[in-house]
Amino acid sequence: MPLTLIAMAFPATRMRRLRGSGLLRDMVRETELTPAHLVQPLFVELGTDSRTPIEAMPGVERLSISHAVEEAGAIQELGIPAVLLFGVPAEKDEQGSGAYDDEGVVQLAVRAIKEAHPELLAITDVCLCAYTSHGHCGVVRPDGAIDNDVTLELLAQTAISHARAGADAVAPSDMMDGRVGALRGQLDAEGMKETPIVAYSAKFASAFYGPFREAADSTPAFGDRRTYQMDPANSDEAVREALLDAEEGADILMVKPALPYLDVIQRIKEATGMPLAAYNVSGEYAMVKAAAAAGQIDERAAVLEALTSIRRAGADIVITYHAKDAAGWLR
Repeated sequence: MPLTLIAMAFPATRMRRLRGSGLLRDMVRETELTPAHLVQPLFVELGTDSRTPIEAMPGVERLSISHAVEEAGAIQELGIPAVLLFGVPAEKDEQGSGAYDDEGVVQLAVRAIKEAHPELLAITDVCLCAYTSHGHCGVVRPDGAIDNDVTLELLAQTAISHARAGADAVAPSDMMDGRVGALRGQLDAEGMKETPIVAYSAKFASAFYGPFREAADSTPAFGDRRTYQMDPANSDEAVREALLDAEEGADILMVKPALPYLDVIQRIKEATGMPLAAYNVSGEYAMVKAAAAAGQIDERAAVLEALTSIRRAGADIVITYHAKDAAGWLR
């Protein structure tokens, strides 16, 4: 006969009993946050010895490859298992050819990081926006629209180039229809069946990306990205996007941004049961930094609370610019 829990009212039940000490609180804590759950994004630029501060993101810099290797070592020492690499090329063109150049900035960075730190996972962002002269995530047609299917070919080339350089996983962030299937098919055809795809499945057209566009120099020269990134009002559509990515061969799904979309994280986790990442984006980071600098919040407490909430919503992996600081505090 199954046991039935009977709710006992006060004073028999006192919820504060298990809050009386740190040890008790630790024992009954429902959500775990450790450095092993975190991924640190890195912006890599060409150059021999540069660390270029990003004004909108205090504490974040564009790194030359040598400094990226050094930073990767510090990240690994803190117990963070992975970095997510974004390239800042020296030149751009209409087709974003630097993205799939085998001697491009991300490809060079992957080789250097994997040679120096073979146990650190190198995940690469697969998109064209930082490499195109117009700043859009795909090929622009003469009428100004983004050509979905032509873009898929270039994204697949980019993923292949990253995997050949040694990337442990590729992460398409463009939001073109069918791009996970295109990447999976091309990777498999090139003998890279073991390379995982971390799909930006529900990437919203968010106001929280502003500082990132300074960091990656990827602001669109015209229009916006609302014809391919998602409407922030839609969560049913986000679940559909995630299910489609899963069907096309994604290994890990992602929601971006994280904090304004905790409900979406929960829905996708429940709908798919798949490994799920959430991206705590640049605007979320910058707000915390600004409030902390003004003395309005306790930065450490706020960061750990925010990251825990993302985990609590259902994210297995949290990509965050706070990763290094958070890992230090957690340790």
